[in-house]
Amino acid sequence: MSMNPHIVMKLRQQLADDDDIPDWMDFIGDKSVIKESVNRELDRILRDLGLRFWLASEYKTASEDWEPAEIRQGLNRTYRIILQEDYDLPPNLVERIKLIPSVESAHESKVSTAELPAPREFSGQASLGTRRVADMIYLPYAQALTKGLPQIKIAVLDTGVNLSHRELEGRLIEGVDLVDLGGMDTTGFIGHLSGHNHAPEDEVGHGTHVSGILVSKGLEMDQGIAPGSKVMPVRVLATMKSGTRLVGAGIVDNINSGIKWAVDNGADVINMSLGIKHTAGGLPHEDVIRYALSKDVTVVAASGNDGTAERYYPGALPGVIAVGAVDDEGAVTSFTSYGANIAVVAPGTNIYSSFAHNSYAFASGTSQASPFVCGTVALMKSYALERGQKLSNHDLTYILKNTSDKVDSRLRNEHAGYGLINLADGFKLLAHLLN
Repeated sequence: MSMNPHIVMKLRQQLADDDDIPDWMDFIGDKSVIKESVNRELDRILRDLGLRFWLASEYKTASEDWEPAEIRQGLNRTYRIILQEDYDLPPNLVERIKLIPSVESAHESKVSTAELPAPREFSGQASLGTRRVADMIYLPYAQALTKGLPQIKIAVLDTGVNLSHRELEGRLIEGVDLVDLGGMDTTGFIGHLSGHNHAPEDEVGHGTHVSGILVSKGLEMDQGIAPGSKVMPVRVLATMKSGTRLVGAGIVDNINSGIKWAVDNGADVINMSLGIKHTAGGLPHEDVIRYALSKDVTVVAASGNDGTAERYYPGALPGVIAVGAVDDEGAVTSFTSYGANIAVVAPGTNIYSSFAHNSYAFASGTSQASPFVCGTVALMKSYALERGQKLSNHDLTYILKNTSDKVDSRLRNEHAGYGLINLADGFKLLAHLLN
C-alpha cells in the first residue's frame, strides 16, 4: 500500500457505520475489511476525478467503544482517505473537500523533517566529571527521596531505542514502531520503514540517547534522572541522511497515532525531543495533545534548535512543557529556539549518554534538555504516588514555575522561561503540597 498521498479529515459527525471502518494502523497489514465510501458528497468528488480510495479510522479506540475524552476531541470522527494508487493529487482537492458541509477540517498527510543534533560517539569511560550536570539542577537531593517507581511509565516518542543496550536492561517496557513510509521514495533513509510492529529498534541513536538520560543504570555513564521508572519506546521517526547530517523524518499524522498509543497504553509522561513547524491547516498534534492532557498525561517537548523565534510543535501547543537548553555554566544556549512558550530550561550541552549499537555518545540540543525535565516529572509523580497521591499537570507546572532558578530579575524570560530547574526547591514545595 502506498503511504503517499493520504488525506486526513475530521468530520462534523461520526459516520453511522463507524464500527465497520478499520483503523489505519491495522489496515496497513490486514485488508480483510475494506471500506470504499465516506458520504455522497465526498464520494462524488473523488469518483469524478477517477480516484479510487479506501477509508480508515485515524485512531484506535482506547477501549471497546469511544470514550468521552476521545469524543470531546473529535478523535472518533477523524478519518483517513487512503488513495489506492500513487496518484498525483489534483490541484485544490483538499480545499474542495474542506468546502463540503459535513467536513470540519482536512489536510494532506505529509512527511515532515527535524534535524537531529550530531552526536560525538565515545567508546571509553567518560572522564569529564559529568556529575556537575546533576549538581547544577540539584538532582542528588531529589534522588535521595526517590529514584522513581516502575509504575511510572515514560513514553519516549523518537527514533526508537537500542533494545539490547546494557544501560537500559530492565528499564524498558513494550513499545511500538509506528514508522510507515510505505510507497514513498525512501532513498537515503536508514532502517525499518514500513508496517507497524512492537520492535522499535533505534538505528541512529537519538532515541537511545534520550532514554539513557531518563533511566540508565549508570554503568559507564551517570545514572538516569529517574532510573527506577520505565521507558516505553514509541518509534515515530525514521532517519534520513541529508549530506553529512541526519534528519528525523516522520508523517505528522503517524506521530499523532504514537501520542494516542502512548496515552492508551498507560504512559504517565511523554517525552518528545522533536518538533515540526506549522505550515498549513490546523496546528500539528493539537487534538491528540489535548486528549493526552485531559487524561493528566504530562507532555514535555524540546523547544527547537535553530536559535530563532520559530515555533516548533508540539512544544508550542498550550499545556505542553516546552524546554530550552543551558550550557555548562547555566547560560541559555544560542541554539535554543524561543518561539514556543518556554516553561523551563535544563542542561543541554555535551550530555553523555547511551547510543545506538550498544555504544555511548556526547550530544547537545534541546533534545537533551527535554528528558531532564521529563525525568523530573517522573520523579515527582513517583514521590506523590509513594504517598498515595497523584499530581495533576497543573500541580507540576505550578511547582516548576515557582521553584526554577530565574536567569534575571523578571518572573519569566522569553529565552529561559521560568528558569533552570531546581529539584531541591521543587521537591521541597512538592512535599509541602502533599502534606
